[in-house]
Amino acid sequence: NNGGWQWSASSGMDPKPLRIFNPASQAKKFDPDGEYIREWLPELSSVDTEYVVTGKIPDSDREMCGYPAPIVDHNQQQRRFKELYKELQ
Repeated sequence: NNGGWQWSASSGMDPKPLRIFNPASQAKKFDPDGEYIREWLPELSSVDTEYVVTGKIPDSDREMCGYPAPIVDHNQQQRRFKELYKELQ
């Protein structure tokens, strides 16, 4: 529904059309100890909380626990999307 899972997935109607949630800031705000993240990603159990919450896990830790590198840079893609959106207006 529009107010539940669609809003959570950023695919529903939103009063602020360019609201793009930042996973790191959301984790810092709602999961500062990384408990939820570690529940679903147990391979990160030995990684320092600051790295888990920000997503900026050093290559050495990532290799040690077998966790993949980020696919995209969130901040860069957020800026790119906003630029493309402005071009469409």
